[in-house]
Amino acid sequence: MPTTVAIVGRPNVGKSTLFNRLVGKKLAIVDSRPGVTRDRREGIVNYGYISFKLVDTAGLQESKPTTLEGRMRDQTEAAIYDANLVLVVIDGRDGLTPLDRHYNDLVRSSGKNALLVVNKAEGSAAESARLEAYSLGLDEPIALSAEHGDGITDLLTRIASIVDDNEVDSMASRGSEAAINLAIVGRPNTGKSTLFNALVGDKRALTGPESGITHDSIHVDWHYKNQSLRLVDTAGLRRRAHITDPIEKLSFEDSLQAIRFCNVAILMLDAAEPAARQDLTIAHHIASEGRALVICINKWDQVTRQTATHQAFTRQIQSSLPQLRGVPLVACSAITGSGIDPLMTAVFTAYEQWGRHLPTAALNRWLEAAVAHHPPPLAKGRVVKLRYITQFATRPPRFTVFVNRRKAIPDSYLRYLVNELRTGFNLTGVPIRLLTRAGKNPYTKN
Repeated sequence: MPTTVAIVGRPNVGKSTLFNRLVGKKLAIVDSRPGVTRDRREGIVNYGYISFKLVDTAGLQESKPTTLEGRMRDQTEAAIYDANLVLVVIDGRDGLTPLDRHYNDLVRSSGKNALLVVNKAEGSAAESARLEAYSLGLDEPIALSAEHGDGITDLLTRIASIVDDNEVDSMASRGSEAAINLAIVGRPNTGKSTLFNALVGDKRALTGPESGITHDSIHVDWHYKNQSLRLVDTAGLRRRAHITDPIEKLSFEDSLQAIRFCNVAILMLDAAEPAARQDLTIAHHIASEGRALVICINKWDQVTRQTATHQAFTRQIQSSLPQLRGVPLVACSAITGSGIDPLMTAVFTAYEQWGRHLPTAALNRWLEAAVAHHPPPLAKGRVVKLRYITQFATRPPRFTVFVNRRKAIPDSYLRYLVNELRTGFNLTGVPIRLLTRAGKNPYTKN
């Protein structure tokens, strides 16, 4: 396992800003309001000859275990337990508070290596807070400004002096190049985080009856049956017009980015109600981004008429998503774990189809049969000839048809060809791009 460094502290001391600064990307959502970060968010930091995994955590605060804040605290304590090194962050403008001292004691009692970071230390105003921080007994405090980048090199140098070179896993610096990037998306409260936890076998993401618990997209490197995956849990996607809160807007964009960079998306539906307009909008967006799709009908343990319900979902999806005809619908229960294996089988199948490259000879035999079965309509009394087809890219599958009159082919006929392609080569669950190009067959001599 790569060396893990966790950032902890009370709310609003700049932990997420420091996380973004160290990983070199704006991965974590940052806002002036406390409590924005809820789950653990991970990133890889490369500094010279070392690489380590950095974990951003929720602000520590006293709350009952059953509350959302209490469950956030559990996530932070789990991050401390899993870490090799803990960065305890305090606010240089506010100075030490009783809450800082309480959680400093929590980190010290864990027995983990720890560094004390005095953030927001711009100018001389924070000098008194830095001197006061010596009383916490965590060696020399490191004064820095995560927002402006001052003192970051000093912090990384201290981390490098603690991190054992032999503990650094080469995977940390390489990333998961061969991994399938799998995103779990859907409307709020469809069970995305519950499925995420069921897949990784740990309470890695916050769950609960409250709507919109997840803010940041959470990434975890995971293995399933010897296949590497990068699993992404995302915030619930409501209709854009209904979003007014700035944090939810950031979460919305974060979820869209997760779709943009994934290989396969699992769209979560609630089995208790038909697919909503927003569900179909999300599916359309996944297709427009060219991602492979698997639909998971969650909360299946609560359904009494399972056969009729599955048939109703199938009819609705097929009629509403013609560009993804045949997309797999897998019934499962994230709480009980039933249906997980069929769901992952569908994911691997969709990923394989997404990256398929079809033989040119087979494609042209198919084209000949498709045109013979349903010729293109005449254009002003002239015949439209489809001369040749070739696949020029994968992920998703993309094809070019060479024709004699490019602008004369109606969109309806192109949709017919796409549907025939999907049926003829079993390209289910993936979007297909079909382009036309004027000209003769480039693979034959004149």
